[in-house]
Amino acid sequence: MDSQRRQLHLFFLPYLAQGHMIPAIDMAKLFASKGLKISIVTTPLHASLLSKTIEKGKTLGFKLDVLIIEFPCVQVGLPNGFESYHMATSPDLRQKFLKATTILEHPLGELLQEHRPDCLVASVMFPWATVVARKFGIPRLIFHATSFFSICTSECLRLYEPHKNISSDSEPFIIPNFPNEIKLTRKQLPELFTQKVNDAGLMELYKQVIEAELTSYGAIFNSFYELEPAYADYYKRVLGRKAWHIGPVSLCNKENEDKARRGKEASIHGHECLKWLNSKEPNSVVYVCFGSMANFNDSQLMEIAMGLEASQQQFIWVVKREKNGGGKEEWLPEGFEKRVEGNGLIIRGWAPQVLILDHEAVGGFVTHCGWNSTLEGVAAGVPMVTWPVSAEQFYNEKLVTQVLRIGVGVGAQQWVRFLGDSIRREAIEKGLLRIMVGEEAEEMRSRARELGKMGNRAIEEGGSSYSDLNALIDNLRSHSFAVEE
Repeated sequence: MDSQRRQLHLFFLPYLAQGHMIPAIDMAKLFASKGLKISIVTTPLHASLLSKTIEKGKTLGFKLDVLIIEFPCVQVGLPNGFESYHMATSPDLRQKFLKATTILEHPLGELLQEHRPDCLVASVMFPWATVVARKFGIPRLIFHATSFFSICTSECLRLYEPHKNISSDSEPFIIPNFPNEIKLTRKQLPELFTQKVNDAGLMELYKQVIEAELTSYGAIFNSFYELEPAYADYYKRVLGRKAWHIGPVSLCNKENEDKARRGKEASIHGHECLKWLNSKEPNSVVYVCFGSMANFNDSQLMEIAMGLEASQQQFIWVVKREKNGGGKEEWLPEGFEKRVEGNGLIIRGWAPQVLILDHEAVGGFVTHCGWNSTLEGVAAGVPMVTWPVSAEQFYNEKLVTQVLRIGVGVGAQQWVRFLGDSIRREAIEKGLLRIMVGEEAEEMRSRARELGKMGNRAIEEGGSSYSDLNALIDNLRSHSFAVEE
């Protein structure tokens, strides 16, 4: 069989969290646009959220479908419908959720047996996927839902343990053998490195993730070479691992409708957002959003509101709060919405983030530094106020503020799982003004715009990500052809 003509069939197995699911779906669409057959394997809850994306793909001629596996909630003591990691808000729930994800190995094996795809692209959080893929003689590609920079940081911490040679949690240390001089403190590290976690299951998962990465076919990154060349090279040459960068994958969404439907159903209609933004001057609006996991308490939301108002900047603020039916909302200053009417828009729930960031009126982004948000901000060419909370977000902050120099920190110092570090309104106001007003803001905006242009060029014909995607497909095609021979 001609290896250049045979249609490849790829399975995608995204982790059951919005931060993994959204870029994985964009990635699946990218592969489908190249003529590959794509099957997304997920649970009923997430399958329902994908229906419109799948239908749109089919109208474009994509071979794109969803295969459903049941999530074993009851088997591990979780309530029915508990299918997303963001629901796991306690150590007990996290342990049960992680245990449930390991049980998915068997139904996935059955699907692999039935469909015999040519490759399995699975989230890094499913380490057992490498073993299952090997059992069926197909390559397993790891999808890292973060940057080269953060993976290299994590690996240097694991290999050299510099955080163990300091006297206090707040004493800075330098990451050894690193392309740039980057300093961190123990307070900013995930629980896995601070030994403050009593979750044996989480520690074991981390060990399995490392082993699976070392024995897999390679890794796919939602990044582009020009953004972090030293760290892409470090990952491949120093750590000695195979990788392909094919991002920013959010840029596969060209139409406003596609940008608006990424993730969950937005709490505001895209047209309403655009109408509001269309009335504003270029680079005059700050977009404030902290992703799907971070959940601030009332007092911190109050500080954000006061900081926004004091800055006198126009803003769109995304808040995880339902609309109060008339009673006083403890997280908002008295009369706040009336005072900022016309200058501020509060979105309660889920926002069409890429649609908003891409609008010319948006001139700054206050972000938790999740990688999706960070890269979407980069692709849109906007400077950022960085407010990391958990996961690898403190690493991404260093990339934004110190390496790329397109953002300023708000002063967060403490890694926490869900509730953000307590930041005062004065620090919030100062951060907003630094990215929106004055010479420093213009310098950051200029650098951010140039990176945005690079990101857009990377996915175009001849660009670094375009070429890496084609190289990966050719690689998989050759591997599949060799197996058949």
